[in-house]
Formats: sequence, C-alpha cells, structure tokens
Amino acid sequence: MLVLRLALASMLTAGMVGSFAAADSLAVFTDSEANAANTFGSGTIVIDGAPASAVVTLANMAPGDSVIAPLVITNSGTLPMRYAMSTATTNVDAKNLANQLEFTIRAKTASACSVEDGAILYGPAALALGAIGASAQGAQAGDRELAASASETLCFKVMLPLSTGNAFQNASTTATFTFDAEQTANNP
Repeated sequence: MLVLRLALASMLTAGMVGSFAAADSLAVFTDSEANAANTFGSGTIVIDGAPASAVVTLANMAPGDSVIAPLVITNSGTLPMRYAMSTATTNVDAKNLANQLEFTIRAKTASACSVEDGAILYGPAALALGAIGASAQGAQAGDRELAASASETLCFKVMLPLSTGNAFQNASTTATFTFDAEQTANNP
C-alpha cells in the first residue's frame, strides 16, 4: 500500500509540474497597430515695423513746429501676439531736448494720421518717456494685441511747444523706439 501511495503521489506531482509547464507554453493571439506620421510644430511671433528706421525726423524746428508720421506694426508670425513700445533718447548736448519735445502716439483710424482723430495711446508728454504698455511678460495695461498676419498703423507726432525758450536753440536729440512682442496664447 505504501508503494501504491508513493506511486500515486509521484504521478500527482508529475502531473502538477506538467500542467505548470503547459501553462507557460500556451499560445495566445496578439495584434498591434502603429499610428504613424504624428507631427508637431511650434508657431512664431515676428514683429515688424515699417518704415524700419526714422519714422519721425525734423531738423531746424522752431517753437510750434511738429511732425506727424505713420508707423505700421505687423505681426508676420503665425500666432496672435501682444506688444509694448518703449523709447530711449540720447541728447547729443547738455540741453535735454528729449524732455522738452511733446510726443503723442495715436491709433490710426480710416483718416490720415494728420487728421489726429485716433485714440491717444501715449501723450502728449515728453518724448524721453514715450511708452505703450510694458515689456514685462503677461498682459499689461496699454499692451496692443495683433492677430497672426495682421497689422495696425500708429501715428507718431513730435512737437516743439510754443512755450520753448531760448535755452533750447541749436539743441538736438535722437530717439529709438523699441517694440517687444510676446505670444498671447497661454500667456495671461
């Protein structure tokens, strides 16, 4: 009987080991599918100004003289953007003409810039302080927004006030207008 039990136990153990081995070698159906050609590309923010330099220039100014000229700002990029403008001036003499000159920026309407009927974006105030919005990241008061491939015209006016005294004779200054742009998408 003992032999029969040992034989039976040995057959059960062999069957269990065999069933574990069979479970490891079972075949199963499988399939896979590739989803190719997924592409990603980033957009662009490109700000352009026309004319590219010297939007306003006037020599031999007398008190009361002014110059008005358009500057076209274009978003040549593929994403909507917001922009700000700042002014840097250099006085080539010690007379500080940049703080004497009155500077005004208007949004152009359907009329010519000389009509001066657009909304005032800056001024009239000193040329040296001229700014629209702020270049800090995110939306700032005064920032201008442009859709992709859109443009707008700004009307720049610089005037030597009638109240300008003799101390400003033969004075000169230069101004650089810097435009900083950033995306508006995901950038509150």
